[in-house]
Amino acid sequence: MTDRIDSELGPILIATTATHLVALDFAEFDARMKDVLQHRFGDIELRDSENPLGVSSRLSAYLAGELDALDEIEVDPGGTEFQQVVWRELRRIPIGKTISYGQLAVRVGQPTASRAVGMANSKNPIGIVIPCHRVIGADGTLTGYAGGIVRKQWLLAHEQVSGQLQLNL
Repeated sequence: MTDRIDSELGPILIATTATHLVALDFAEFDARMKDVLQHRFGDIELRDSENPLGVSSRLSAYLAGELDALDEIEVDPGGTEFQQVVWRELRRIPIGKTISYGQLAVRVGQPTASRAVGMANSKNPIGIVIPCHRVIGADGTLTGYAGGIVRKQWLLAHEQVSGQLQLNL
């Protein structure tokens, strides 16, 4: 089931199974999302649905300022075992906080794997809900967001991230 939510960040597409959110991306990247879904599930038929699993209303609430609205969304991102470990850890980063790729690598028990953590972040099929936007460079720079650095900056400001962040364009 799929839905489209209009937002300040542009239209957002979501895809769910009967039980879990499996993909979330910006509408301009709909081909990327369809590729991810097809690779994972094979030949699929995407059907529009209003507010599947309540995800659309939770995402809208988050974007309207209810920052913890995404916490209860059940996700199933697929991926490799390592990616799943990284993505689970991303959901443990508190709202309003950021960590570096290196710190995330330590958290997942792979202290020398910051590049692998960065690659897992880049493959995250459920942006925003699995908050890869909360991972920044060790020097505070905003790097590596598949939805675009400007959106990453907006999300962090929306979550009232404190501290000095640098936009690296």
